[in-house]
Amino acid sequence: MPRGRFDPILVTGLAVLAVATVLAILAPWISPTDPLVQHDVLQTRFLPPLTRGPDGVMHWLGTDSFGRDMLARLLYGARISLAVGFLAVGLSLGIGVGVGAAAAVVGGATERTLMGLTDAALALPRLVLLLALVALFEPGLWLVIIVLGVTGWMPVARLARAEIRAVLARPYVMAARATGVGRAHLLLRHVLPNAAASLLVAAALAVGNAITLESGLAFLGLGVPPPAPSWGNMIAGGREALVNAPWVSIIPGLAIIAVVVATNLVSDGIRDVIDPATARATPGSSRSPAVQHRTE
Repeated sequence: MPRGRFDPILVTGLAVLAVATVLAILAPWISPTDPLVQHDVLQTRFLPPLTRGPDGVMHWLGTDSFGRDMLARLLYGARISLAVGFLAVGLSLGIGVGVGAAAAVVGGATERTLMGLTDAALALPRLVLLLALVALFEPGLWLVIIVLGVTGWMPVARLARAEIRAVLARPYVMAARATGVGRAHLLLRHVLPNAAASLLVAAALAVGNAITLESGLAFLGLGVPPPAPSWGNMIAGGREALVNAPWVSIIPGLAIIAVVVATNLVSDGIRDVIDPATARATPGSSRSPAVQHRTE
């Protein structure tokens, strides 16, 4: 990635993600109340934003149907939603890069076998597989992370294989091979660092996708179980009060939109810095790195 270039799209996306991450980390210190505490429900339920409760506590974002502070739940929910996004993508990257690198470097029957398994797994509808796996086991944070991770590595493996094969064909890699450099050293020292940029683009997009999927699972009651707050189950908790208390669903929904848009901005920004010639070829477009790799 060239140095000395500051892409405003990349900076904006990173700033939003940084703010969300910092707020999630500092949630125990900046949260006005405990997100699970229920006070006098009849007097504190569905208080609108900027309302002071009977106990004198200011509810900046209002309260939900159980009188719980929305700001506190939003901050603690960010911990779960962001953790799912980053950890699930980290697991997908680890599996996908490992499979793709092994296929590209070893080649032959190993490559055909690994890519055949990848294509077979990729043919399975991910959403249906997610619903089936989560429904078979007791929902929980780590289950959601593992399920999202093990169902999202296939596109990464295909992209990693393509990028690593392209790097292996470059003259400096061929020269390193001629000097007797081993496969492991060649992969770690020369290949992966030069293929990392495209993988980062894919990872940024995948974080937003994982957060969206976790929110969808939570909305269906298959994600992190209540009363632990996640942005998805917060939206689900307010769906029956959209007319009387729309803020209960709108606020976490806006948080999801902001973070997902930020991950897309980061992905576009990294791509633009890597290859300015193809930056924003179409205004408002956001092509995935896998599609871009195939079409260029």
